[in-house]
Amino acid sequence: MLPEDDLNIIIKEMGREPNPVEQGCFLNLWSEHCSYRSSAPLLRTFTSTGDCVVIGPGDDAAIVRIGNGWVLAIGMESHNHPSYVDPNNGAATGVGGIVRDIISMGARPIALMDPLYFGPLDSPKNIYLFEHIIEGIAGYGNCIGVPIVGGEAYFDESYSGNPLVNVVCIGLAREEDIVTACAQKAGNKIILMGSTTGRDGLGGASFASRDLSVSAEAEDRPSIQVGDPFTEKLVIEATLEAVKKGYVKACRDLGAAGLAGASSEMASKGNLGLYIIADNVILRETNMTPYEILIAESQERMVLEVEPGDVDAVLDIAKKYDLNASLIGEFTERQYYTVEFEGEIVTDIPIKFLNEGAPTFERPSREPEPREIGEKPSFPDDLKQTLLDVLSSHNVASKDWIYRQYDHEVQIRTVVKPGDDAGVLRITGTTGLALSCGCNPRHALLNPYKGAKGVIYENAMNLAIKGARGVAIVDCLNFGNPERPDIYWQFKQAILGLGDGARELSIPVVGGNVSLYNESGEFNTAILPTPSIGMVGVVEDVTIIPPATFVNKGDTVIFVGEIRDESGGSEYYNVINMGTNGHVPTVPDNASTIVDTLIAVVRSGKVTAAHDISLGGLAVSLCEMCDIMGAQVDLSAAGGALRADDILFSESHACAILTTSEPDSVMDMLKDVPAVVIGTVAGDGNLRIAGSGFEVLMSRDEMAWARGSLTRFMME
Repeated sequence: MLPEDDLNIIIKEMGREPNPVEQGCFLNLWSEHCSYRSSAPLLRTFTSTGDCVVIGPGDDAAIVRIGNGWVLAIGMESHNHPSYVDPNNGAATGVGGIVRDIISMGARPIALMDPLYFGPLDSPKNIYLFEHIIEGIAGYGNCIGVPIVGGEAYFDESYSGNPLVNVVCIGLAREEDIVTACAQKAGNKIILMGSTTGRDGLGGASFASRDLSVSAEAEDRPSIQVGDPFTEKLVIEATLEAVKKGYVKACRDLGAAGLAGASSEMASKGNLGLYIIADNVILRETNMTPYEILIAESQERMVLEVEPGDVDAVLDIAKKYDLNASLIGEFTERQYYTVEFEGEIVTDIPIKFLNEGAPTFERPSREPEPREIGEKPSFPDDLKQTLLDVLSSHNVASKDWIYRQYDHEVQIRTVVKPGDDAGVLRITGTTGLALSCGCNPRHALLNPYKGAKGVIYENAMNLAIKGARGVAIVDCLNFGNPERPDIYWQFKQAILGLGDGARELSIPVVGGNVSLYNESGEFNTAILPTPSIGMVGVVEDVTIIPPATFVNKGDTVIFVGEIRDESGGSEYYNVINMGTNGHVPTVPDNASTIVDTLIAVVRSGKVTAAHDISLGGLAVSLCEMCDIMGAQVDLSAAGGALRADDILFSESHACAILTTSEPDSVMDMLKDVPAVVIGTVAGDGNLRIAGSGFEVLMSRDEMAWARGSLTRFMME
């Protein structure tokens, strides 16, 4: 049902009461999911332009130049609610939807990333969701031939009733081949191509704009789309062939709000109207109503604008790929969204009003009472065991059980595979792309502004240690019910933090997605604020990218950055049940200089290994670097007067570990940022960490066993 206020606005504008089909169109297109009603005013604070930005927010995906006539299409979406109700299909269709966003721009998808957030694996339900979400992503991505090169899996109790499935997709195209969702000319035809239309996904947009109920799995299953990756692969090839031959004047994926959303948005962007004959839509079910035909979110479908003389050619391409396709309408000068069904007009709505008329507003926000920092924890009785506990926590442990299910080699572009700080792809010659994604939700909980700003720098550091400078950011802003003033305050502060961090690094925020109402009636709780992002940067020479593990015995180990007393929100505090105690990490004033300096140092070719310091802190990063080789390090000069546990586990931003066989030269390049030599690479695979008054000895086998905890758990 339409909210009464919306219905009154619609009646006043149209001069009559909308019929049930029209009400369904408004209900979905005016939902928070489609119209960003309470988020649009905040999202406008992002800087979304720049020299490299061809198309920013508002289309299916953003377009960014990377040089020599090449452009990237980049987008990020969520499929959170569907993945709780039906984890396999919900996650799979999340992948399918963002991939179609990329191909609708005329770009070939070349990479996926999947930041994922789950409840702890201490209940059969959470294990079931985890297994089947990964299965859905792997099954769909592997079948369509797009490598999954990065991601994260984060576990917290708040996600037990509402897991988050965020997906980033990157596409590659020549700039001259790009198409948009902006309809070009009255008289041009619109073709619906791909799968048939059924009742799956009915009301998905409105479903995504409300909390999940206790009985969501049963009552909301009709809102879940069902994917077919084999059809998706055909849609990719057919669409790109039609674009390459110049037949496609505009294109849009059928996502939220189905045919009504995609077709009306296309016409509205071109300041045109649209006349659709719903009888021409090829259906997979009988007796479908016009409302169902327009709103169903059946997957693997695209709408294409083509000139009248090219209709048969496009239909022939669809036939070649064994896809359903039909001519369903025509763009008009009259700016109305008009739909005919069985000889009757079932919708006749001013098209700009349908697509742009939803009132936007800022909701009331309320900052919570100041958080008490609390007493520092007592010093660990066994520092080594504490490190093993942090290293084996599922948030820190290796995620190889996940990414071994993904085909990350397909398309033979992958240079750096999943499990590293950033995935790297080769584009042309030695030029490549570095890709990073994710966030730290506990930092955002304790301080949404600082936590979100830290998200920008964490991902920028992941790129920097591969020698890549960020060129574009997309976001997926996952929060609870924005009608709660405290939640809306979190949301607003996180957006401000993301925006300020991106501006400091001169990286435009070119697109993304807002996912609100991530709350569960079953658990009576909102998720942690989760401002997840995807960031892409350009690598000038993929042949000199340093690995993230120690490789050369005798190399000098250098710590870059500054560790501070700010363990609030850290995995260490989570493991020892310190809750919301402690100072949350603050991005240091010189962080952008550290990022720039690391890029230059890595590009010099003098770095033999590099690893960012993030979740788990310095000690975890050192353990992760011990694969074939180990190291002997003394942290006395790195931590100053801090306690040993803060030195080892604080998650201070803009910190990294480098190794080199040319320490004098590298230290000279690092002269303008905090940097200190802390040790040497050892040949036995073991790790010795010493400092002022403490020493921890870790064998290679102990570290490997701890890091394998998630894989062992899932294999048992």
